[in-house]
Amino acid sequence: MLTQISPLDLTGQRTRRLQNYVCGAWVEGTGKSASLVHAVSGATFAEASTGGIDFKRVVEYGRAVGGPKLRAMTFHQRALMLKALAKHLLERKDEFYRISAATGATKRDGWVDIEGGIGTLFAYASRGRRDFPNETFHVEGATEVLSKGGTFIGKHICVPLEGVAVHINAFNFPVWGMLEKLAPTLLAGMPAIVKPATITSFLTESVFAEMIASGLLPEGAVQLVCGSAGDLLDHLDEQCAVAFTGSAYTGQLLKANKAILSNNVRFNQEADSLNFCMLGADATPGTEEFDLFIKEVANEMTTKAGQKCTAIRRTFVPEALLTEVMGALSKRLEGVKMGDPAVDGVRMGPLAGAPQVGEVQKSVDRIARVAERVFGHPDDYEVVGADRNKGAFFPTLLFYAKDPFGSSEPHDVEAFGPVNTVMPYKSVDDAIGLIRKGRGSLVGSLFTLNDNTARDVILGTAAWHGRLLTVNRHCAKESTGHGSPLPQLVHGGPGRAGGGEEMGGVRGVLHYMQRTALQGSPTTLSRVVREYLQGAEQKTGGTHPFTRFFEELEIGDTLITGTRTITLDDVEKFAALSGDVFYAHMNDEQAKAHGVFEKRVAHGYFIISAAAGLFVEPALGPVMANYGLENLRFTKPVYPGDTIHVRLTVKQKTAKETPEGGVPQGVVAWDVEVKNQAEEAVAIYTILTLVRRKDS
Repeated sequence: MLTQISPLDLTGQRTRRLQNYVCGAWVEGTGKSASLVHAVSGATFAEASTGGIDFKRVVEYGRAVGGPKLRAMTFHQRALMLKALAKHLLERKDEFYRISAATGATKRDGWVDIEGGIGTLFAYASRGRRDFPNETFHVEGATEVLSKGGTFIGKHICVPLEGVAVHINAFNFPVWGMLEKLAPTLLAGMPAIVKPATITSFLTESVFAEMIASGLLPEGAVQLVCGSAGDLLDHLDEQCAVAFTGSAYTGQLLKANKAILSNNVRFNQEADSLNFCMLGADATPGTEEFDLFIKEVANEMTTKAGQKCTAIRRTFVPEALLTEVMGALSKRLEGVKMGDPAVDGVRMGPLAGAPQVGEVQKSVDRIARVAERVFGHPDDYEVVGADRNKGAFFPTLLFYAKDPFGSSEPHDVEAFGPVNTVMPYKSVDDAIGLIRKGRGSLVGSLFTLNDNTARDVILGTAAWHGRLLTVNRHCAKESTGHGSPLPQLVHGGPGRAGGGEEMGGVRGVLHYMQRTALQGSPTTLSRVVREYLQGAEQKTGGTHPFTRFFEELEIGDTLITGTRTITLDDVEKFAALSGDVFYAHMNDEQAKAHGVFEKRVAHGYFIISAAAGLFVEPALGPVMANYGLENLRFTKPVYPGDTIHVRLTVKQKTAKETPEGGVPQGVVAWDVEVKNQAEEAVAIYTILTLVRRKDS
C-alpha cells in the first residue's frame, strides 16, 4: 500500500487527481486538468494538473537542497542507494502490474517496463561500485606529461553539474523511461525533476510514490510533475541538463527554448525513428535464421502494440523471398489475439489512449497511398474480452512497398503502433541504400549466417544508427532482441532519432558531469585527486607498508626495496618450472635473430615475480590478499647479470562495504616500478591488494 497517496481505483467509479511531488511535499495541481482514461475500458479514473505550481521554486529547490546532499555522497554511496531502491521497488511490483493494466499493457509488456526499469537501477548500482571510485568525483584517463622534466602534468576529472536534470519521458514506458534516466543521473550526483507523459503518468506516480516512501533518497534528490511542464524549462541555467524522449517534432520545440539555447543547457534527445530489420539472402525458408527473423518482426510489431521507440517499422527482404516472407509473417500475425490483457490468450493490448489511435490512423493513411496492405484491416478486426468502440484498440497492419526507392512515405512516416512495411532489395548495396533513407534510427537488426554480409551492412549503416544487432543461430538463444535497449550500451541515434545517447554504462553517468582538465605539479594534483601520479612526492621510511592497516596507509607512502641480481640459473629454473621455453629465453643466437634482444633475456613474468619477492613482507599482517594486476608493461629487457630493485607506492585507496559477519577491508592500489642498475624502468604496473581495516 502506498503511504503518501491513496491507491488508484481503475474501475472509473471514483476519479482521483494525481499528486505532484515538489519541494519535498505531495501537492495536488489546481484548475484545469487532463483526464486519464483506462486504455481497455475507456473509463476515466484519474486526472492530472500542475496548476498552481511555482516551477522556478521547484528548480531552485532541487538545485539548493537536493544537489548538495547528493554531491556530498560518494559514487559508492549513491550506488548502494540505487541498489536498495531497486530492491524496495521489486518487492512492490505486484501493485505496479495492477496499475500497468490500465495502460493497455500485457503482463509481458509490463515486465519490460516495470522489471526492466528496476533492472536498470540494479545495473547502475553495480557499475557505480565497479567503474567509479569511492569518491565524490571521477578521475578520467591517463596522466598527460606536459613538460620535459615531468614537473608539469595534466589530468582530467569529472564532477557533478550543480543544477537540476529535467527528465521528459514518453508515454509508452512510464516506469522504465523514468528509471533508466534516473539511474545514471542520481549516480552522477545530480538531482532530477521527472516529467512523465500525462496520458500514462498514473503508473509513474505509483512507482515514484514508493521511491519517496522508501526513505532512501536524500531530500530534494527527485521531484515529480504529472501534467503540463508549464514554464519549467525557462528557469534552467548552464549547470542544468534536459533528457527528452518522444517525437522529433516535440524535441525540436523544446530544444528551441530560449533558456536552453542562451544558457547552453545540455540537451539529450531520444526520438522515435523508423528502425529496420533485414533478412540476409542466405536466410531462406527452412533455415533457422529465416524462422528467427519472422518471429522477431512479428514480436516487435505486437509487443506493447507496437508503441516502442525501437519497434521495427521497415522490413527489408531479398526480392526473391518476398512471397515467402509476407506469407510467413501474415500467418504468425494471425495467431496474435488482441483484447483485454487480463484475458487468457491475449497477446496484444490496446494503444495507450484514443489520441494515439487517431495519430496512428493518420500515419497509416499516408503509408497506404504508396504501399499495398497485405495483412490486417483498420475497420475489420476482433477484440477479445473488451468493447473495441470504448477501448483504444488498433489492429496489426502489414504493408508492402513495391518501389521502396521511389516512395518516401515508408521511410519518413512512422505509425507509432502495430504497423510495418515490407520492402524488397536486389543486393546488399541496395539494402544499405534503403536503410540509410531512414535518416537516422535508434536500432537496426540483421538476420544472417553470412558474416561478410553482416560486416558490409554494419559498416555501411553504422553512421545512421545508435545500435545494430546481428542475429544467427549461434547467438539467438541468449540474444536480448531487436527492441531491448540495455544499460551497458548506448540508447540513442543520429539524425531524426535525436542525436543523443542515454545509458551506455559510464557514458550515461558522465553526461551529467563536467569534465575539467587540471594542470599543475604532480604533487599538487596527486593531493587534489587523492591518487598518486607519476613524479609526485613520495614518503619513505617508517614500518613496512604491508604491516599497516588500511587507515594507516597514505597516498604516496613508498617502499624502496633492496636489490637482486638476475642470473642465468634463475632464467633456466623459471623456464623449467613454468614450461615457458620460448627461444628468446633459451638460446643466445636465436634471441638475437630479430634484432630485438642482445642475448638471452629473462622472462618478464619472472621479473615481476622476483619483484614481488623484493617488496612483500612475509609475516602475518593486515594485507589479506593480492587479487589483481593492471596495466602491466615491460619497458626494457632484463638480461642475466642485470640487477633490479622496486619502488612500491600507495596509489589509491578504496574502502569496501563490509558484508554481514565479514572482515572490514579496503582495496589498495599500488604503483609498482621495477628498475635496473642504471635506474631505467624495466616493468611498470599496478597491483591491487585487500587490506584489513581496523575493527573499530
